[in-house]
Amino acid sequence: MSKKTKKITSIGGSALIEGIMMRGPKRSTVCVRTGENEIYSEDVNITTLAEKCGLFKVPFFRGIAGLIDSMRLSYKSLMLAADKAIEGAEIEEEPSKFEKWLDEKFGDKLVSILMTFASIIGVALAVGLFLFLPSFLFDLTANFIPAFKIDEAAHNEEMVRLYKSIFEGVLKIVLFLGYIVIVSQMGEMKRVFQYHGAEHKTIFCYENEEELTIPNVKKQTRFHPRCGTSFLVIMLLLSIIVGLFVPANPFGIAWLRPVFKILLIPITCGLGYELIKLCGKHDNTLTRIIAAPGLWAQRITTKEPDDKMIEVAIEAIKAVIPEDGSDIVNNCGC
Repeated sequence: MSKKTKKITSIGGSALIEGIMMRGPKRSTVCVRTGENEIYSEDVNITTLAEKCGLFKVPFFRGIAGLIDSMRLSYKSLMLAADKAIEGAEIEEEPSKFEKWLDEKFGDKLVSILMTFASIIGVALAVGLFLFLPSFLFDLTANFIPAFKIDEAAHNEEMVRLYKSIFEGVLKIVLFLGYIVIVSQMGEMKRVFQYHGAEHKTIFCYENEEELTIPNVKKQTRFHPRCGTSFLVIMLLLSIIVGLFVPANPFGIAWLRPVFKILLIPITCGLGYELIKLCGKHDNTLTRIIAAPGLWAQRITTKEPDDKMIEVAIEAIKAVIPEDGSDIVNNCGC
């Protein structure tokens, strides 16, 4: 856990393609580097689920709504950043006939279509890799490990369920960490992770009540307890516990277990959201234990930013800091 700050803010954000989105209590702003000395800024807005229905302001339910709203806002911000990054890129070669046909056919909608298609493929792969594959591999190993196989005569279903939950959880964490290690080696993703580090360091600078300058931001830590990486790690750990309540082989149909776990994702999200808020508000032995795995994973998903990236982060956070201090969650640094 990082050292105590002088205050805790509700301001958060996400790294984008050559930019950062910062979300405050009253506005959300995307800032994108479009040139050596140019930063494009634009507010992005969504109507949150809590604004539509008061139920989503209640603990647990607010976690489900918060995740959905964050995904909607992040997608909208990513689309904007992608558009600006493409506009700012230098065209080094003549577009191919196929690229010209795509541009003529879809025009400005092309990026949106590609992003939507990529999102659908990404969700499908995530469901397959993190839900169906671990369950399938456990059932496969049961052919070689007797303890993993349900024996009705021995009444060992509960033990098999325990083994399966642990097996699935550990494999999902390995897959997640392996994935981010691999993508972190890609040039473009490394820059996104650097912007991620700039986002965290800038928020810490603001929470330490230091002037938002490049030198002050650079000396801050890049590991923040309220990060989305920490939330994902907590979700993966909670999935082990949730899995204990799902039969190892529901109704004798193996593929129903991942389906049931998909249906239970809102519960996992709700619990994960409350835990991440707890870690963001307090610094004690319990919250340090809860936050530790996520903070460790941030060593992969955040990198040290350069000065230009920090400039973008500073402009983004300045745009969303409210004058009335409504973003301050805690002033005691606890």
